Amino acid sequence: MHKLEKPTMTESDAFPAPTSSPEKEVQDYGHTCSETILCRDPLEDLEAYPPAEPIIAEETKLLLSNLLDISPVLTEVASAIIDDSFTRCFKSNPPERWNWNLYLFPLWCLGVVVRYGILFPVRVLLLTAGWVVFLTCFFPVHYCMQDHKLRRKLERDLVVFLFGSFVASWTAVIKYHGPRPSPRQKQVFVANHTSMIDFYILEQSTAFACIMQKYPGWVGWLQTYALPSVGCISFNRTEAKDRHYVAKRLREHVEDPESNPLLIFPEGTCVNNEYVVMFKKGAFELGCTVCPIAIKYNKIFVDAFWNSRKQSITQHLIRLMTSWAVVCDVWYMEPQNILPGETSIEFAERVRKLIADRVGIKMVPWDGYLKYQRPSPKLKEKKQQELANAVFNKLEGKL
Repeated sequence: MHKLEKPTMTESDAFPAPTSSPEKEVQDYGHTCSETILCRDPLEDLEAYPPAEPIIAEETKLLLSNLLDISPVLTEVASAIIDDSFTRCFKSNPPERWNWNLYLFPLWCLGVVVRYGILFPVRVLLLTAGWVVFLTCFFPVHYCMQDHKLRRKLERDLVVFLFGSFVASWTAVIKYHGPRPSPRQKQVFVANHTSMIDFYILEQSTAFACIMQKYPGWVGWLQTYALPSVGCISFNRTEAKDRHYVAKRLREHVEDPESNPLLIFPEGTCVNNEYVVMFKKGAFELGCTVCPIAIKYNKIFVDAFWNSRKQSITQHLIRLMTSWAVVCDVWYMEPQNILPGETSIEFAERVRKLIADRVGIKMVPWDGYLKYQRPSPKLKEKKQQELANAVFNKLEGKL
């Protein structure tokens, strides 16, 4: 019987050498295949490999560099879209809704009935009575009274009475701070402007002579026949000859010791009482003392801002008369004089800052007259050319 020999197996027979490329990769790290399989965690070998850099890294850097080259232009465009501070000056923010639930809606309905069914008719009667008294007394005094000094005093009192009737028709709650104005030579009052009712609120307290834009309708009638008796000057801002006439009248008015205090709204337009636009320098070139007046409305009951593009003055007044009340504060501030070496523009900016700080509104570097004008084609072409040049210069550098 032949003895069967147990075949011997060499290490190479037990672990035949692989012919694929992974052996080389494993041996390159100084390990045999058996050691790798039996002794090491495969994840450790993966960690030993250096991380491969993304192929798109360089492309990403180039894109970022290209973006940064035109970032000033993009920043200007984005800021114009996101934070248009000019448009915000003339935007009326609607109040937050509070009545759309089961227990507050009936109270809101009751408030509508009271405001429109009770308060509004009473206010209309009150304002009508004020007009009747004014018209009944004003024309006999204006055309029949011979004593000029007495006639002027009575006309002034009647104008104050009429605007007091307007203020009463809104159930206005007005708190005045500081000493009331008194007629003085070489003195002008300037105030921030939210609505035409700014003039009504100030006029019912003191007979101001105001510089104002001409309006049609019953306001134009008042400007033509009643308001000149207190020295008010109306003009059309689009007429150059009117502007020259107003400048001449202003200088004559501030030199007259018997004239009523002069009131100017140097913004030239109504702003929403959250911002204050640039002041026109005309009021600050008269060489006289400037007395700032700051007006701040409380929007708890109604927003007093008048958007003349969307509402007539009559619609605006009706909206005020159907609200609960108009609440505002008026500050008569310290008189200011131009400083040595200070220009009229710097003087106007200093007074504007005093008013803005007093009522807590934001100063913006905009001309309010832009509200009435579209951007010129030259301005649009200039911005388009700046963007085109920025992009073209970058593309030209890559070619």
